[in-house]
Amino acid sequence: MSTGADIPPNNTIYINNLNEKIKLEELKKSLLAVFSQFGKILEALAFKTLKHKGQAWVVFEEVSSATNALRQMQGFPFYDKPMRIQYAKTKSDVIAKADGTFVPRERRKRHEDRGKKKKDQHDANQAGIGLNPAYAGAYGAAPPLSQIPYMGGAKSAVPEAPAPPNNILFVQNLPHETTPMMLQMLFCQYPGFKEVRMVEAKPGIAFVEYSDEMQSTVAMQGLQGFKITQQNPMLITYAKK
Repeated sequence: MSTGADIPPNNTIYINNLNEKIKLEELKKSLLAVFSQFGKILEALAFKTLKHKGQAWVVFEEVSSATNALRQMQGFPFYDKPMRIQYAKTKSDVIAKADGTFVPRERRKRHEDRGKKKKDQHDANQAGIGLNPAYAGAYGAAPPLSQIPYMGGAKSAVPEAPAPPNNILFVQNLPHETTPMMLQMLFCQYPGFKEVRMVEAKPGIAFVEYSDEMQSTVAMQGLQGFKITQQNPMLITYAKK
């Protein structure tokens, strides 16, 4: 059996031995959650067809990200099954054929030319409108007030003291589709992990328990600002007891 050692390193890793009972969308989101710590992911692919069951591909922007992911996640227990990871045998055209998005080179070029013509036309139109770029830049640059926290105003009249360090973390700003299993996979990488608790009535928050506060602090530092989706950097604090 090939170990994958004869395949040259590339941007795409091929994963098999995945749990086939997991729904496709959840599987993709979980793969993104677990692998985005290694670098920017262009896409995660998995398919319903019988031939591709229990398999997935993760395409990274950088080869070094794929290499680190392969080394560090080899055998990682993902939905109770150890992942088997190797570099993909070919670049992503093969994957594109499998999911039906493949465009042969000739058609692709024509399509790009058409897009370029449209863009040139659009640029000409924009120039005709005469938008003042200085105005647009200034208008787009100011952060919304909600992003300038606690610098004054009514809210900060009574600043709330943060909870002292303890073994339970309070995680906020989670995307609504987050599942306990996705969080468990992220937080169980750190020693001392005990459990994840989510509150059904309040989507977007969770509590994660560790054996002691030193272990919870290491996990907090490691995952602070981690993005499960591009719009949702995690905000982690100690839970109030």
